[in-house]
Amino acid sequence: MKIVVLAGGLSPERDVSFSSGTMAANALLSLGHQAILVDLFFGLPDWDGKTDLFAGAEKLPPYRVSESEPDLDSLRLSRKEGFNDYIGLNVPELCEQADIVYMALHGDCGENGKLQAFFDERGIRYTGSGAEGCRNAMDKWISKQLFLQAGIKTPRGTLLHAGDAIDPESLPLPCVVKPCNGGSSIGVSIVKERRDLYDALKLAFSMERSILVEEYVKGRELSCGVLGDIALPPIEIIPLHGFYDYRNKYQAGAAREVTPAEISPEATERIQSIALAVFRLLGLSVYGRVDFLLTESGDAYCLEANTLPGMTPTSLLPQEAAVVGYSYEQLCDTIISMSLDK
Repeated sequence: MKIVVLAGGLSPERDVSFSSGTMAANALLSLGHQAILVDLFFGLPDWDGKTDLFAGAEKLPPYRVSESEPDLDSLRLSRKEGFNDYIGLNVPELCEQADIVYMALHGDCGENGKLQAFFDERGIRYTGSGAEGCRNAMDKWISKQLFLQAGIKTPRGTLLHAGDAIDPESLPLPCVVKPCNGGSSIGVSIVKERRDLYDALKLAFSMERSILVEEYVKGRELSCGVLGDIALPPIEIIPLHGFYDYRNKYQAGAAREVTPAEISPEATERIQSIALAVFRLLGLSVYGRVDFLLTESGDAYCLEANTLPGMTPTSLLPQEAAVVGYSYEQLCDTIISMSLDK
């Protein structure tokens, strides 16, 4: 098949996306597909629309994620022209020539449902969840309200908007401050002292105009992948320093991951059951990943769902899938097959 692996984009998770996309493209090439990696934001300004780019598809060197997120302002200034504010020139036209688009994007440019809705309008097939599910999962406040309505445990939270009159004394401590639609823990702070609250709010608001302040729940960090209608074995993430932030997620050796998580069979079954319930509640399809905190008392708090989980060398979903017998290549091929059938 002819496959466009769409990565990059104008997102703080741009570098992570290229790492996922490079690995996925190489895996699909090894399976005999004609897969090419394309940057959503910069597009293909020099493509004439006639040259068969798929015919010359070749494997790519590994992509290394830097320790800090990219400078998006510089990226905006460096693009001379584009189809619109987030889609580069000729991207839709090339995607229309493909049998399917493999979505290796991370962050709002690929996970908020906007691109999925655009592709639906143009009849472009793509991997992963549809527009509505992506919108539900990307907005952490919407997700939280749906969790609460369904009786799914989740940390209590407050939604704040830029320009609100905020009384720091009214916010709980300790707390977690995070952008409402962000990913990869970018802009996230764990605040234990009130004197640190201002800087945490400032950092989160520098990323988005809507942020969440959540109660801090102490627990083991777990994640549970979903593939179709199957919940994969949960994985436990143990950062060597601090919490599971951007650096600890994507720098090899910065965190220890245990798969399957060393928890009781009862806890495993409960987390898998909740992950499947969240998947259906949000309207997701094909694959995803649901993040949890497991407390000492055995309570599982659902934090969020990811519609396009990382597929980098350190990512969680491929590790979980490997436990039940999926190689990386088989996982990518299964995602393609399921997406074509949805």
